[in-house]
Amino acid sequence: MKDILKQMVYEDIGFEDITTNALIPEDLKARGKIIAKENGIIAGMDIVGCLIDEFGLKKSLIKENGDTIAANETILEISGDARLILSLERTLLNFLMRMSGIATLTFNTLKEIREVNKNVILACTRKTTPGLQIFEKKAVKIGGGDTHRFRLDDCVLIKDNHIEIVGSVKDAVIIAKNNVSFTKKIEIEVENVEDAITAAKAGADIIMLDNMAPSKIETVLSSLEAQNLRKNVLIEASGGINPENIIEYAKTAVDIISTGYITHSAKSLDISLEITQK
Repeated sequence: MKDILKQMVYEDIGFEDITTNALIPEDLKARGKIIAKENGIIAGMDIVGCLIDEFGLKKSLIKENGDTIAANETILEISGDARLILSLERTLLNFLMRMSGIATLTFNTLKEIREVNKNVILACTRKTTPGLQIFEKKAVKIGGGDTHRFRLDDCVLIKDNHIEIVGSVKDAVIIAKNNVSFTKKIEIEVENVEDAITAAKAGADIIMLDNMAPSKIETVLSSLEAQNLRKNVLIEASGGINPENIIEYAKTAVDIISTGYITHSAKSLDISLEITQK
């Protein structure tokens, strides 16, 4: 991870930070504060701490991942070579702003849906920024959400295109169970009541109800209950879920709600660096 972080810094700097190097004398020492400009949940403190250490600067972490922050509150203090601090500024802030924005949205959304479904899990999806998936999913976790799959090797997730090639929901689950280690859960995406029942009978661990309206999800849950299949599976609602309708999905008593908007549509939290000569 350190190599990835350093590469991001060097991509931003290029050959040199010409503005800073033209204005700031070599070996000038400075100190600064990273300050929240709005309320939220802080995330990415370990990431920026790692970067600060890697470039030989000193730091004092006032907040930790998951802490509540308020406008004008100091999050972190930094000191050392003034040129380095200025050259690192944007990368440090970008991580904190992006990750904190995701953590804040996750925290607020989870708080809202648990008012109607106290046990529901809020999960993200793989709709993340390429190259930043590990950081964005970490931010979801810091905000109280579930990361779902980090990568394709985390668990089996049989989607509609897999089923189309294999031929049926039943065959897809059975083939997967015969070819994948017992340590891996089997999840399958279905679009109707009949396929949900078939998947449960075939031994799926998790059934994802894809793009189903809340009323249709209620029908699925009732049908599984009627056949004594509900207790055998986790039910995940996914697809088309957004801030306007997520409460209706939470009311259905599904086990998991997964949505891409907590990563791809999260607003970055406003955070800035104020620097002074040491």
